[in-house]
Amino acid sequence: MSAPAEEIRQAVRRFAKEQLAPNAAKWDRESTFPREALAGLAAMGLYAVAVPEELGGAGLDFTSLAVACEEISAGDCATATIVSVNNLVAGILAGYGNAFQQQTFLKPLAQGKKIGAFALTEPHVGSDAAAISTRAERQGNQYVLNGTKQFITSGKNADFAVVFAVTDKNQKKRGISAFIVPTSTPGYKVARIEEKTGQHASDTAQIVLENCKTEHLLGTEGQGYRIALANLESGRINVAAQATGVARAAFEAALSYSRERKSMGKTLIEHQAVNFRLADMATGVEAGRQMYLHAAALRDAGKPCIKEASMAKLFASEMAEKVCSDAMQIHGGYGYVADFPVERLWRDVRVTQIYEGASDIQRLVIGRVLEDG
Repeated sequence: MSAPAEEIRQAVRRFAKEQLAPNAAKWDRESTFPREALAGLAAMGLYAVAVPEELGGAGLDFTSLAVACEEISAGDCATATIVSVNNLVAGILAGYGNAFQQQTFLKPLAQGKKIGAFALTEPHVGSDAAAISTRAERQGNQYVLNGTKQFITSGKNADFAVVFAVTDKNQKKRGISAFIVPTSTPGYKVARIEEKTGQHASDTAQIVLENCKTEHLLGTEGQGYRIALANLESGRINVAAQATGVARAAFEAALSYSRERKSMGKTLIEHQAVNFRLADMATGVEAGRQMYLHAAALRDAGKPCIKEASMAKLFASEMAEKVCSDAMQIHGGYGYVADFPVERLWRDVRVTQIYEGASDIQRLVIGRVLEDG
């Protein structure tokens, strides 16, 4: 790990310990969007970590971004999701936005003055991004968007969204384009806020676009599918880091509890069954960390890492659910009640096996790479 990445780790770990973890249960219970905490993270440069400094970003590498995701997630997974999406949007604007778009949307996002959303998924389209049905018809220098987007992180609280829509239905995936849509635009409607198992501090919305007009085409017509996939590897690496962070928090809670709780005349950790369970948990967390760091290092070196990113996400997300479940088991009945954090951690981490490509999609990607040699 580079020196800047280690500095990021230490700084974000302190922030998470002081500002996120003490408030996470309350935010979860009340479904509170953590604006004050997000402002603090933005002030640390964490909204656009890997974006060049001349565009308003921190100018760091993807490893630093992944490390930050782990540390934020250990404090509050929902906050990490919001920050991760902001970084995804920032990367798209840095790579495909024109000078006006970067000045109007990217720089305020990097400064924490705006929040972004990524609107690709639709009610009947998840992993198959090429099958979206939202349409964008050109009228003069504007485009009129109609369609529905589903499971959009920060769909309610964002200031603008990167929206993907079909501009030429005859070109299939080459007919998909990307647009910037301010959420104040007439026709951008928050139809529903989803009631989720976990990550309650991060709003997940269904967005309906009804004759929603925008002049902000990203890149050129037909580039949308490429734009959607451009940051796929880093997105999966970040989810692996996120899952690892939650798993670490659950492990640390279980370790602390096992050192204090006594049963049959000795602490839980002195019982071999519990001791072995903790050993497996610690091993899983470390393995998840090393896998996402390896994938991030490949990405930073400009080397192909689609297989490694998928491996990291697949392993870390499934490992994290197991670690959180084991942490609940070690806590016994207390692990099932809200007085202790482990039940929330389990609820929060479960979705990491679903977004940014479900586990079976990761296996499909890995298998295809192996098949191709």
